[in-house]
Amino acid sequence: MSIAAPKEKASSVKFDVAAVRRQFPALAQRHGDREAVFFDGPAGSQVPERVIAAIGDYLRTMNANHGGMFATSVRSDALLDEAHRAAADFVGAEDPDCCYFGANMTTLTFALSRALAQTWNRGDEIIVSRLDHDANFTPWVMAARDAGVTVRYIGIRPDCTLDLEDLRRQLSPRTRLVAVGCASNAVGTVNPVAEIATLAHAVGAKVFLDAVHYAPHRLIDVAAWDCDILVCSAYKFFGPHVGVMWGRRELLEQLSAYKVRPATNELPGKWMTGTQNHEGIAGVLAAIDYLADLGRTASGDANFGRRAALRQTFEAVQTHERRLGERMQAGFDKLPQFRSYGITDLQRFDERVPTFSISHRTLPSIEIARRLDAAGIYAWHGNFYALPLTETLGVEPAGLVRIGLLHYNTEEEVDYLLDVLKTIE
Repeated sequence: MSIAAPKEKASSVKFDVAAVRRQFPALAQRHGDREAVFFDGPAGSQVPERVIAAIGDYLRTMNANHGGMFATSVRSDALLDEAHRAAADFVGAEDPDCCYFGANMTTLTFALSRALAQTWNRGDEIIVSRLDHDANFTPWVMAARDAGVTVRYIGIRPDCTLDLEDLRRQLSPRTRLVAVGCASNAVGTVNPVAEIATLAHAVGAKVFLDAVHYAPHRLIDVAAWDCDILVCSAYKFFGPHVGVMWGRRELLEQLSAYKVRPATNELPGKWMTGTQNHEGIAGVLAAIDYLADLGRTASGDANFGRRAALRQTFEAVQTHERRLGERMQAGFDKLPQFRSYGITDLQRFDERVPTFSISHRTLPSIEIARRLDAAGIYAWHGNFYALPLTETLGVEPAGLVRIGLLHYNTEEEVDYLLDVLKTIE
């Protein structure tokens, strides 16, 4: 069966890429006689000036711990409350208390996996995917091992898409969890997560979604997807290094959190163990508001609420990024010395985000990355922690070269990269 997402119409909302780039100080850095080209976004995006300012302003004016009766603590708590509301708007949730923060996606997932595994019994099963980042793979495999639970794996097609027929065959009343990514951080595949959730819920399984790589590219919508838990990381969507997790209220209330005794049992504090990175959370709020304001500006309507504005933003982002991605893939198709992985059919680019992994017919990925750096192009090599996929593709230990496009990248940068790759025979 086809797993294509509904065809997206080109957005009539557009943004000024030059104006966007002016908001990102890092993008002005130079490498020799030209601006550096940042294609390293899948490992962490650059941040706009307002995010940097928000972090500094927090430390200057309200640096205090939670729950005090004095002015700086009160201001800090008010900002944190607004950050929870912003996170709820970002993921499409109604209840801000069901969104909480942590050190990063990996830490949040390990903690949640241990709590959820306490509800499993021997004979139960979970299903994971080798298309995923290892942070949505190993925590569940280890939790299953500790609980005596069987792990099953969704098959991957040659174009790096999930085999949903294989998922159907493996689902059963014994399945307790299905954990998949919304988009592959290695090859850009967008998974049909709403369909996966429907299949999983039909047998009574919970659905855990990793939206880390998806978050800067398209609108997250936990309500439409009908998932049970979703996690993402702000440093991938133009913010600081802070993890964000959302869960259904009834599930978060039922599970036992690993926490200290004085910590509250009320949401969201129940799951926010220890003193949080308050200045980082201030930066998360600023990053989400940056994205919302991008939609307001692009649409010409300053009165959009945050969620509606984010919808406008990601419509414009998807249109811009698809144009860049098609240009990139068309260029790769003319470079026989390179192989690109994943979906390469331009007619199917609604099924992927513009994250590309390539390999050279003779040179290792680290050498390609060195040559790109010499030309002022910043790109990653290796497995990008998508080790289950690179093992499946048989490209270990050299791995791949990853080129990641974000909304601040340009057609000129794409063309420059392709010109440089042409010189690497």
